[in-house]
Amino acid sequence: MPWTRAAQLNDVIGDVDVVYQTRVQKERFTDPAEFEQARSAIRIDAETMRRLSPGAIVMHPLPRVDEIAPEVDADPRAAYFRQAANGVAIRMALLEMLLV
Repeated sequence: MPWTRAAQLNDVIGDVDVVYQTRVQKERFTDPAEFEQARSAIRIDAETMRRLSPGAIVMHPLPRVDEIAPEVDADPRAAYFRQAANGVAIRMALLEMLLV
């Protein structure tokens, strides 16, 4: 399966099938300015979603901070709430398998 590494999401946003966004972890930075620069580098908002292909999805492990704008939640390509709901069922099934 071919893949491409890009420095900016904007460079590839129209060509991807899945965007998996996570929060930038403040605790991993010693310099607050570096954290702010990294945090603001990739934010998914309505403009990003306009350029995302119609069949693509946006995933996120939740909880989010501000890396995905709340306006994105209503877009059917925002899969993170479905992702979280499915995770509950998967964990329940795994627990049953382990305990039976």
